[in-house]
Amino acid sequence: MVMIQGNVGGKRYVEHFSKGVLSRSLTRAEMGPDEAYVFASHIQSKLEKQDIDLITIEELVEIIINDLRLEYPLIAEKYMSWRTIKSNSDPLIILIGGASGVGTSSIAFEIANRLGIKNMVSTDMIREVMRKILSKELIPVIHQSSFLAHNGLRVPPPSGFDKVLYGFRKQVDTVSVGIDAVIERAIKEGMSMVIEGVHAVPGFIKKELLKKDNVMMYVLNLSDENDHKGRFYSRCGRTWARRPLQIYLDNFESIRKTQDYFMSQAEKFNVPLIENRNVATTIDYIIKDISETYGGFNAKKYKSERIND
Repeated sequence: MVMIQGNVGGKRYVEHFSKGVLSRSLTRAEMGPDEAYVFASHIQSKLEKQDIDLITIEELVEIIINDLRLEYPLIAEKYMSWRTIKSNSDPLIILIGGASGVGTSSIAFEIANRLGIKNMVSTDMIREVMRKILSKELIPVIHQSSFLAHNGLRVPPPSGFDKVLYGFRKQVDTVSVGIDAVIERAIKEGMSMVIEGVHAVPGFIKKELLKKDNVMMYVLNLSDENDHKGRFYSRCGRTWARRPLQIYLDNFESIRKTQDYFMSQAEKFNVPLIENRNVATTIDYIIKDISETYGGFNAKKYKSERIND
């Protein structure tokens, strides 16, 4: 029986080697379930043939990575990234922003699944909670869709201001209070979380939160308007979806305005802007970026360079 020795919070522990645990971790690196189980069995056999009764987690990971590199070099890189992220003890908070239809919810789900993060929050849900607390009479802009927030303005925007963006910024500014609170609570409770949605806009989240090594922010983009519009057809066509397609098509120009604003804010505050044409490519970019910066040696320097003082 092979035993693994690890260390958590300065305390040593010993546990049985598990093919199931290893195979599940390999699926996080996008290895197929069947291949992952076969590979985990291979590792177990290798350890038993070498008469290894006790091995440290670091030594085991080195063996796994070396063997992966021989047959699955891409999986090896992804597994290393996953291990790097998992080894950090601080809670990981990931913000994924973008206009309606660019794929924030889909990417957030995949990222959470890949990293084993159980908590995922939509900014629409935060806004919905705030709607119950703040009446339509008090804060009318949050009682509209993000691209229709201007319909809730009590006073017309100042001369020269685009009404769609003015209303959008007003709504984002209000919902950001709730986003900040969720982030602060997650950090306090030591709870990793993915927050996604149209209100995760660079420049509105507290600067001191984004400067933390364990708070990461990304903005998704779809440059091609036809591709963007096609996402609404796909999303609204699903049997479980209850979102009417026509409201998005009728307001597509306004949605594109909010996306252009996302892009300008991402550039202004040095937040990674990702072209989300391919889900796998987007996920790989985010995972790699997190593994290189989350709690890493140069993380603080890197984060300070990303966020304007």
